[in-house]
Amino acid sequence: MIILKSQAEIKKMSGACHVVAEILEGLKAYIKDGMSTADIDAFAEEGLRKRGAAAAFKGYRGYPASVCVSVNDQVIHGIPSRSVVIKNGDIVSLDFGAVLDGFCGDAAITVAVGNIGPEARRLMEVTEQALHEGISKAVLGNRIGDISAAVQEYVEDNGFSVVRSFVGHGIGRSMHEDPAVPNFGRPGQGPRLKEGMTIAIEPMVNAGGADVKVLADNWTTVTADGSLSAHFEHTVAITNKGPKILTK
Repeated sequence: MIILKSQAEIKKMSGACHVVAEILEGLKAYIKDGMSTADIDAFAEEGLRKRGAAAAFKGYRGYPASVCVSVNDQVIHGIPSRSVVIKNGDIVSLDFGAVLDGFCGDAAITVAVGNIGPEARRLMEVTEQALHEGISKAVLGNRIGDISAAVQEYVEDNGFSVVRSFVGHGIGRSMHEDPAVPNFGRPGQGPRLKEGMTIAIEPMVNAGGADVKVLADNWTTVTADGSLSAHFEHTVAITNKGPKILTK
């Protein structure tokens, strides 16, 4: 069931989304060569504490950390660890959620560490732009498939692949609500977009093929062919004035 939110509820939800945006912005400046992925998680935990918010991911279906930190060929759900050290040339995807006043916010960015290669740079640029291509279709009267098709078309026109095993989602008082928001599909298909819908649009894009596999920890998901992967996400509200990005 798709849960529509009132303007007052969306305003409340914006609080959680602002927490997410601020901490991710801080992480962009914080990440550097030589730190562990556990250091990244500790930074986010401290940011939540200072803002009086809770981690949306920690404990969710047993996930042990506040941030998903996925490096290079890791697509999503990388578990922070003292033994995983960030180095120059890495790309690091950060998926992060917060809960404040009973509502969730969710966003993701991919960060370049030091000097990265041209393919990695282009992959990041295409993935971020694919997110905005999808957001541009998040208007009243369109359908979820219009968002999905816009993401897929932009990614594939640029020679990359969209991950199909994981998708975006509705969000509100729960981290994952209806509807599912795939990064592939056909225009005019799926639920119609209505005022008050709040969705997380999140392209996960691979430099090689679309196939992925989950590692032995039952969380970390990597590209099947070892190619690089990037991930960008925003929480978006459908309004009568067009899409409103809550996690800016």
